[in-house]
This record gives sequence, C-alpha cells and structure tokens, in this order.
Amino acid sequence: MKKRSRTGSFILYTLLSIWALICIFPFYWMFTTSFKRPLDVNRVPRYIPFVDYQPVLDHWKFLLVDEQSKTVRYFRNSLIAASASCVLSVVIGSMAGYGLSRFRYNWRRIGWKNDNIAFWIISQRFLPPAAVVIPFLLFFNFFRLIDTHGGLILAYTMFNLPFSVWIMRDFFNSLPIDLEESARVDGATRWQTFVRIVLPLAAPGLVTVALFSFIFAWNEFLFALMLTNFEAITMPVYLAGMKSTKGIDWWYISALTLIMVTPVMLIGLFLQRYIVRGLAAGALKG
Repeated sequence: MKKRSRTGSFILYTLLSIWALICIFPFYWMFTTSFKRPLDVNRVPRYIPFVDYQPVLDHWKFLLVDEQSKTVRYFRNSLIAASASCVLSVVIGSMAGYGLSRFRYNWRRIGWKNDNIAFWIISQRFLPPAAVVIPFLLFFNFFRLIDTHGGLILAYTMFNLPFSVWIMRDFFNSLPIDLEESARVDGATRWQTFVRIVLPLAAPGLVTVALFSFIFAWNEFLFALMLTNFEAITMPVYLAGMKSTKGIDWWYISALTLIMVTPVMLIGLFLQRYIVRGLAAGALKG
C-alpha cells in the first residue's frame, strides 16, 4: 500500500510540475525577450541569458527613460480607473448584496422576489461587451465622458457591479445572523450593525470582490479602446499599439507586459488566502 501511495504521489507531483512549467514558461519567455536584441528574437529560439544571447537594457531604457512620460501616464490612467471602479464596486456591491441577503422583497406586479432580483442582476454580466459598446459610445459622447477618467470608471463599475452584488449576497448568506440580532438588541442601528459587525466578518468576500473587480478593470481593452482618444488611454491600449512599420516589436511588448502584470501578480500573491476563503465561504450557502 505504501509503495502504491508513493507511486501515486510521484505521478501526481510530476504532472503538477509539468503543468507549473507550462504556466510559468510564457512569463519566462517575456522576461528573456525583454532583454534580447531584435536580432536575437528573430533568430532561432534562445532562452538562456549569457549563453544563447547577451542581455541588453535598451528596451527597458526606451520605456522607462525615453518614453517615460507615456508609460507613466498610461500606467497612472489604468491605476486610477481600476482603483476607483474597484472601490465603487465594493461599496455599492456590499450594500446591495446585504440588502438582498437580509431583507425580503416581493414585486407582486411581476412576481419577483430576492432570488429573481439577484439572478436578473448577474444576468447583466452575461451580455458580451461588444453588444453594448456602441450604445455606451453614444451615451458617453452625449454627456461628454469620452476620453475621461470618469467615463472609464463609470463603465468599469457598471460591469463589475453584477459580479460584486452576487458574490457579496452569497457571502452574507453564509454569515450567522445571531450577532446582528444581538447588536440590534443592544441598541445598535442597522447601519452600525452593518459597518461594525458584518463588514469585518465579510473581509474575505470584500477582498475577493475587490481583486476581481480590479483585475477586470486593469485588463479591460475594448471599452478603453472605444472610449479614450489620448488623455485617458490605459495600459492595454498602449500595449496593443506597440507595433511599428517593420512589424511587431516583441521586445517592447514583453517589457511593457511585465510592467503591466506585475502589480496584479503581487496583489494576488499577497491576498491569495483571502480570495480562497472568500470564494469558499460564499459557495457554502446560497
């Protein structure tokens, strides 16, 4: 039995190691490519620095020194849009999710109750962005929100809210209501109970919603492309424009991609335990 167990563990870890290499290799390729000369990139594959090729810092210098103003501006635009929409999604989504979890609604005219409302909210996330981008463009143009941070924040928040409300509703359903009732008996208002008791207990769910909302807004491309011209251009749009008349500049794209994914990767690594707890707790009780 022990021999079978060891064999099974060996096979499992071997498969996991192979899968880990498959997942890590694209990042290694981008990292090495960002230090290669164009001639080394266009030749046969070269992966080992100082053996297959001589690393250079020219591409990083181009992005961080020569084109510093553009890189910093577009990075700042992405950070503003993603952070603001993340905060709004968490604030509004937590309040809406709490309302659907603790209050009972009954729209008798159409026969809708809490579950129907919640499903209608999450169904808005099923819409493909390409189907609504033209109405968004016309609406934003009418209110002069094109190429503004406010326009991107509004668009990203609207797309993040269905997911935020759904996750927070399920998470609040998994929390015991006894603590809230005890606080209400002691004289706390509904708002005080929500802020001082419910939200601290819901921290894993809040972190989960915040991270997913931030990642969506940070990586979003279609609306950033259609709703911006110059001032509010984000990193994905800047990355997609990294193409010269000679072809695709893979070395610049690799360096810029590493700059773009680093903040999200660091946030994910630091908040990983909260994400697992949040998704698991929200799935226990619907």
